Amino acid sequence: MNIFGIGLPEMGVILVIALLIFGPKKLPEIGRSLGKALKGLQQASTDFQEEFKKEAQQIEETVNMKAQLESSETEKVKQKEEIKTNSPES
Repeated sequence: MNIFGIGLPEMGVILVIALLIFGPKKLPEIGRSLGKALKGLQQASTDFQEEFKKEAQQIEETVNMKAQLESSETEKVKQKEEIKTNSPES
């Protein structure tokens, strides 16, 4: 088990030191607070990822739509040029 580069023996030492500093009554409360903070951080990260994906999808759709408009404009110009070349000149 290796969390943040800290192995099991180091985690045990940290737990014992925290128990000595805060005492057995405060330790569960601190653990709960730390868990809530980590959960909030994870939720914020998930929200950020979802928002980033939505924005990237919107940009991709905009680029695709612009490419379609440009290709349709090109087709219109080509059709107009064909009409001009095929029509008898006055």
